[in-house]
Amino acid sequence: PYDFYTPDYEKGLELYSSGVMIMNKCSDLLPDYFGFVKGIVDSEDLSLNISREILQHDRQLKLIAKNIKTKIKNELEKMLKNERENYEKFYEAFGRTLKYGVYSDFGANKDVLQDLLMFHSSKDKSLITLDEYVSSMPEDQKHIYYATGASISRIEKLPQTEAILDQGYEILYFTDEVDEFAIKMLMNYKEKEFKSVSSADLDLNKEKDEQDTKENQGLFDQMLSALSGKVKTVRASNRLKSHPVCLANEGDISIEMEKVLNAMPDGGNVKADKVLEVNVNHDVFKSLQLAFENDKDRFELFTDVLYNQALLIEGLSIEDPVAYADAVCKLMK
Repeated sequence: PYDFYTPDYEKGLELYSSGVMIMNKCSDLLPDYFGFVKGIVDSEDLSLNISREILQHDRQLKLIAKNIKTKIKNELEKMLKNERENYEKFYEAFGRTLKYGVYSDFGANKDVLQDLLMFHSSKDKSLITLDEYVSSMPEDQKHIYYATGASISRIEKLPQTEAILDQGYEILYFTDEVDEFAIKMLMNYKEKEFKSVSSADLDLNKEKDEQDTKENQGLFDQMLSALSGKVKTVRASNRLKSHPVCLANEGDISIEMEKVLNAMPDGGNVKADKVLEVNVNHDVFKSLQLAFENDKDRFELFTDVLYNQALLIEGLSIEDPVAYADAVCKLMK
């Protein structure tokens, strides 16, 4: 429907009994996630005199609705298998509705919808299904990795993707606001857990991360103190290759989810538990070490600049842009 995403749109199928219209739009015949479907239902088992209120509780109507839901799912799966190009066009138009269907009702419909979902991926930027992702995973890969961002081009520049790609693992790209919320409801697919590349418990080179953190614990503790509660902890990270710093998150609320929730009118002040991760093999870290050993003020400038750079990478706003610009200028002297 051309007006599907407008406030005036009403879902529903035309309902007839033996060729006589009972209702122009019977919304009870369609779940919200299939609300884009248009059509006619004609049943001989419905009374012509049935009221709208009674119709909502009619057992026969509920059976018809269940059969319609199964039929729509089967037709979409058939299109996905036999008419891939047409399905991808359909998905570009209505895929968001399917993802909202996974997220709504606390994931009650995830088993119905999960095999209809598609996402762009790091391999060839095309849309793939979850089944296609899992089927192509290397034997040593334990998780389904994903990255979130406003666009594919933004995601591709994220420092957190480097280590995953170096392992030869594919990354799903989540560019819709609902994507990560839907995946949180799925939790796993075919016994493979979903894992964000920005997750603090990524478990790549975990022992090396712990060793590097321990060796530089005093420096990281001082950075944490200088940041005054802005992050939960500061630590070394081997997920970083060419970048000096990044933000990771602990817990159920990711940094991207924080942005989405806070943009809502009643979103409140949601905060993800942020972890500042530092690349101890980067040249910048050597300068940070020198400042830590010899110049407390310069060390605090470095800490502030690195933290704000990590915020910018995530698309988060800097609390004090003027102070950030001044800090950069002082370090350039």
